[in-house]
Amino acid sequence: MLGIIGGSNAGLGNFETVGKERIVTPFGEPSDDVVFIRFAGKEIRYLLRHGPHHLPPHRVNHQANVYALKNLGVSEIIGISSVGSLKPEIPPGSVVVPHDFLSPWDVRTFHEEYAVHITPRLDDGLRTRLIDAAIHLGLHPVTQAVYIQTTGPRLETRAEIAMLRHFGELVGMTMAHEATLSQEQDIAY
Repeated sequence: MLGIIGGSNAGLGNFETVGKERIVTPFGEPSDDVVFIRFAGKEIRYLLRHGPHHLPPHRVNHQANVYALKNLGVSEIIGISSVGSLKPEIPPGSVVVPHDFLSPWDVRTFHEEYAVHITPRLDDGLRTRLIDAAIHLGLHPVTQAVYIQTTGPRLETRAEIAMLRHFGELVGMTMAHEATLSQEQDIAY
């Protein structure tokens, strides 16, 4: 089953809502209720990352969000994020499907008490399907981009942006947490 974690600008639009559920996890409460929507004849689980009260990025309970979706049978997650571009060739409004991410700062884990070694990555099969869908819709997606996650909630300084431009194309505050936690739960992201 597909799950979507939507950012602060990702509304439900005209999707048919068929239910919702409040999940309590061993990691606390998720940002919001998980909404069950129907799209193209399929049921999807949707979670608003920042909740109804617009939680700042550093206050989002990413472990609870991913765990709640896993608990509802989600095996793939699409994260929709508002990001900043580090490159002039990626103007505002671009659709970007990153191929990798960088987060040398604190990234959340489910394994606080013992070491579990994974190599974080984005799922190639899900990426290919997203790219194909975007092309089919005429959106001309950027398909090779590195997302850099900073800690937030503040934006980056000019000096930080100048440095980050050497390492990636996008900057945001949430995706590396979600991608890593999803992989720890055997969920494609």
